[in-house]
Amino acid sequence: MRNIALSSVDATPREVLAIGTDYPHGTLLDTHTHRRAQFLYGMTGLMEVSTNDGTWVVPPYSGVWIPAEKPHRVRMLGVSTRSLYIEPQAAPRLVQHCEVLVVGPLLHQLLLASAEVPAGYDETGRDGALIRLILHELRDAATLPLFAPLPCDPGLARLCTMFLQQPSIQASSAEWSQRLNKSPRSFSRFFKQQTGLSFSAWRQQACLLAALPKLTAGVSITAVALELGYDSPSAFSTMFRKALGQPPSIFVASSRTPIPSQAVNAASNQNVMPKVAKTLRGAPGKVGTNEPPES
Repeated sequence: MRNIALSSVDATPREVLAIGTDYPHGTLLDTHTHRRAQFLYGMTGLMEVSTNDGTWVVPPYSGVWIPAEKPHRVRMLGVSTRSLYIEPQAAPRLVQHCEVLVVGPLLHQLLLASAEVPAGYDETGRDGALIRLILHELRDAATLPLFAPLPCDPGLARLCTMFLQQPSIQASSAEWSQRLNKSPRSFSRFFKQQTGLSFSAWRQQACLLAALPKLTAGVSITAVALELGYDSPSAFSTMFRKALGQPPSIFVASSRTPIPSQAVNAASNQNVMPKVAKTLRGAPGKVGTNEPPES
């Protein structure tokens, strides 16, 4: 199924519905929810996903897992998607927060094929087997550390939100501790309790999330590095390579080309990383939906 609204097929008695959607660059799907869990895969370009827990950036060769009823907003930056909408009782992942998952060569091909599966597919035939295999692959997919968690404390959350809008690797924990009237040691403990990360690790995550959309938009590596406060492009590239397993130049090239199987293999091998942050905030109240073809 392609370029149709989820609402038109959501009542179909199938555990999984697959929809392919093409989005104009810069499309914003404002905060909304789905009754079903969702796996959203962008074959090219970049997606920015925000929830009350924090912000994720989803590069090529990866997708985002969104639990059922999780309010989220998505910005599409040159993306053609394959979405799976999965009944909660059939969800292959049990986490209650979003995750960025590596899409390996097999899962990539399965997701491509899923766009040809009709809503009322034969569960005992080929289409049913394809869907079951996708669920197995999603269950075993590795996660990527592309998440900046938001704290519960209102004062700290306000500082974090402001920082995400204009991140700089030069920001100091001493300055933040003064603004919250805490000693440096007390602030360090407080920040990790609230986010699950040290201040320096969270700051780096925020800078990485800000860098990815700029790089895919054509901003030079040097300009991005300097804008984020790095002393040199090489310092920025070192951070980028440690976080994502490849230099920014390779990331930029891959984000603008169709997905080759060897590149996906490399991504799968290099990014078997532990999830870097634990979600600390509960879901807010019900949020109304407002979406063009659903993400």
